[in-house]
Amino acid sequence: MNPSTMSPAATTSEAAAPATGAADHLRHDWTADEVTALFELPLTDLLWRAQSTHRRHREPDAVQLSTLLSIKTGACPEDCAYCPQAAQYNTGLKPEPLMDTEKVLTAARRAKEAGAQRFCMGAAWRSPKDRDIERVSAMIEGVKALGLETCMTLGMIDAEQARELARAGLDYYNHNIDTSPEYYREIITTRNFQQRLDTLAHVREAGMKVCSGGIVGMGEAREDRAGMLHALATLPVHPESVPVNLLVRVAGTPLADAAGLDPLEFVRTIAVARILMPASHVRLSAGRENMSDELQALAFFAGANSIFHGAKLLTTSNPESQRDIELFQRLGLHPEHHAMVADDVAIPGTSALAEPRFYDAAAR
Repeated sequence: MNPSTMSPAATTSEAAAPATGAADHLRHDWTADEVTALFELPLTDLLWRAQSTHRRHREPDAVQLSTLLSIKTGACPEDCAYCPQAAQYNTGLKPEPLMDTEKVLTAARRAKEAGAQRFCMGAAWRSPKDRDIERVSAMIEGVKALGLETCMTLGMIDAEQARELARAGLDYYNHNIDTSPEYYREIITTRNFQQRLDTLAHVREAGMKVCSGGIVGMGEAREDRAGMLHALATLPVHPESVPVNLLVRVAGTPLADAAGLDPLEFVRTIAVARILMPASHVRLSAGRENMSDELQALAFFAGANSIFHGAKLLTTSNPESQRDIELFQRLGLHPEHHAMVADDVAIPGTSALAEPRFYDAAAR
């Protein structure tokens, strides 16, 4: 790209993170103006930046596969405007108590057989009680014994609960920040943005990896999408996983009639996330059921390298595994870390590149 032909916004953002050299350094000092400038780049320039960054930090055609199971459903006291599990909304969801450990392990075995590398478990709590931590710790230990990475999302946790989960062997803890600090009160009133950050700090201090992202399409402005990513990219350590959810509008929730988000704006969000957090997994999460193959392909090109793999995400649908297999074949993608996937469930017709282009694991 010739700098003399770039827009002022593009010039500013290119100077902040040039295409070589300093761009390989993980930055935590992004300014809000720099993030906004990235969003405002011409789409082709933004995608070029994102794909170039992706190739320097990640194997370009590898996608990490996770499966998500709701281990305790509904009756949540929070008022998240997007969530069918909130007790105060009439969404027709039937609450279910915390699952038995053996049922969770049965689901984890099925997920592994279907190709999942990470097994994520979600419980609809504001905050778990100490007795709950004891029960979910047994689930963590059992899933780990199957050879799967483990992730949990249980709501807000304190420092001691985080340490207990870490002692049980939990690899990742998910706690999304949802949106920008400025827009947060429009979506949730039963907790504040700082409480989200406090939980993330407890997770990090306990030695676990962080999974944290947000939701787009909730009526927020572009500046809020930029603000959400800015908040994540300026944490002392970037989240190892950054799920980007496209709102699934559920009847009975306050956002049931929210206007749909321009698909290309979703792609921009993925691309900016990749540029800001080069070494993180950027995951296509909720909403993928309604995405065309073409939109998903563009999102992968923008730097997405993780998906939820399976038929359901907590209480909303997800593409069937066979559709993912066929899409991977068409795009020439393959699951990340083949060694963690049984030979008899590897996606046929795909293989890791012997020399991944532009990728150097030592740079991480």
